[in-house]
Amino acid sequence: MRVLITGGAGFIGSHLADAYLHRGDEVFVIDDLSTGTFENIQHLKTNPRFRYTIDTVHNQPVTAELVDQCDVVFHLAAAVGVKLIVESPVRTIETNVRGTEVLLAIANKKKKKVLVASTSEVYGLSTEVPFREDGNLVMGATTKGRWSYACSKAIDEFLALAYWRERKLPTIIVRLFNTVGPRQTGQYGMVIPTFVKQALAGRPLTVYGDGEQRRCFGYVGDIVEALIKLMDRPEAVGQVFNIGSNEEITILDLAKRVKELTKSASEIVFVPYDEAYEEGFEDMPRRIPDITKIKELVGFHPQMDLDGILQTVIEYQSGRPSNQRLT
Repeated sequence: MRVLITGGAGFIGSHLADAYLHRGDEVFVIDDLSTGTFENIQHLKTNPRFRYTIDTVHNQPVTAELVDQCDVVFHLAAAVGVKLIVESPVRTIETNVRGTEVLLAIANKKKKKVLVASTSEVYGLSTEVPFREDGNLVMGATTKGRWSYACSKAIDEFLALAYWRERKLPTIIVRLFNTVGPRQTGQYGMVIPTFVKQALAGRPLTVYGDGEQRRCFGYVGDIVEALIKLMDRPEAVGQVFNIGSNEEITILDLAKRVKELTKSASEIVFVPYDEAYEEGFEDMPRRIPDITKIKELVGFHPQMDLDGILQTVIEYQSGRPSNQRLT
């Protein structure tokens, strides 16, 4: 099979490329390197079944040629990270909405199957945990820049599902919950690589708010395996799936666990949200997925626990080879 991955030089995209090449497929990647990095795919350059294009999916002729050459498309190209979203809302909205619009229109011409990566952010301020795919999405006010990302990804979902219902373009939506592992950067606000980097350097671990917000962290290898299984299942078309772990931890306890595993003497400091991001910044107290739906379809079950995930990130940040599976 020939697979196109938009945003393929990103954290998740590069692991997905690894997995498909390991399976024996051909992989095509397009990435403008705005948040991805060439280092993530450097090791694949010599593989004759791997090809990459440094460009944006907004470049319609280039994207159209790549879509024509491939059998299926994973649309992972997007603005990522709370820090980037708050600081660059125009870029966030344009990247997410316009990129998806261009890709779906091109894919529709040849009816190529498309998996669109969405996010747990779309659940917004909902308190109906664990979050179900058919649950209500509760968006914050438009005056809060943080919600521009959630709204833009929700529009992506609506558009992809509309293409399926109206034009019979086979589309699949996945809502990813805090995917973590080697190659992820803390540059745009991702908490685990940020904590690990701070702990290894002996700097204070910065916990935003009171640290009592609870999150679930899924291992990138588990998530990539689920993505591939969904793409292989015809029954997944026209559906929305949560993918992630349901092992909860508070951010404060996460910081303490990172300290323990790194044997770091770093202190933990609390930073108000207004200081970390913007005045009036809103966060959700809990974000936990209901993963019943994907379990029933493809047998998905997270294999790596939180300590295992943290260990892979620590080893990666330390420059040591990991003993854990990457894909």
